[in-house]
Amino acid sequence: MSRIKLIALDLDGTLLNEDSQVSEENRKAIAEARSQGVTVIVATGREVQTAKPYWQELSLESPMVTVNGSEVWKSSGELHMRQRLNVETVMALHKIAVDEDCWFYGYTTEGMIDADNWSGTTTESQWLKFCYSSENRNQLARVRAKTEEVGLFEITNSHSSNIELNPSGISKASGIREVCDLLALSMEEVMAVGDSLNDKAMLLEAGIGVAMGNAQDEVKQLANAVTGSNREDGVAQAIRRYVLEADK
Repeated sequence: MSRIKLIALDLDGTLLNEDSQVSEENRKAIAEARSQGVTVIVATGREVQTAKPYWQELSLESPMVTVNGSEVWKSSGELHMRQRLNVETVMALHKIAVDEDCWFYGYTTEGMIDADNWSGTTTESQWLKFCYSSENRNQLARVRAKTEEVGLFEITNSHSSNIELNPSGISKASGIREVCDLLALSMEEVMAVGDSLNDKAMLLEAGIGVAMGNAQDEVKQLANAVTGSNREDGVAQAIRRYVLEADK
């Protein structure tokens, strides 16, 4: 039996294909791993409302790590922990977006906020993540430099054209550590699979960090292994090679 007891899967660009669906091969490999006593969790930049349908589709009963680690759920409806950005910080980040004429969005506990519904935000809003999006690399570089003047954040991305900001010290890795504590496991017993910089921390800290074939180059370079792309059932390939067949 493999030493891996927990599999942590990113959603977009990893578990999900280009149509935002879980392939049949990925579904089968997950089911087989679970039948052998391995826990499978979702570790995503999405907020719980948009991550939960996939959790339900796979009939998972395990914890979830959402919003890049700002929330950890014992189950889909039971919150274990939450870390927030303070409102003053969010206002400063919003000003950068306005000054740079850069599209922004973010997640509060009530859902997504962007330029179209920013007027609905209040000082009572609980912000979990703030993001910028632009195809202009120079604009993103300027925005990032300005955010670093605002304060300390975990600065990552879920695509080469965005910037994602979480509270300092919060990442998918910190979320998975919380899950490991809940399940009495160590990070050495985790296989993490992802494709973007918001997966970097969990790939580095997991016992086995696997980058997707479609992953950003930096993610491939830091991973222990590279699997197929999300169009090639890369998650299923990784589960079979590093978990199901590891000791055969």
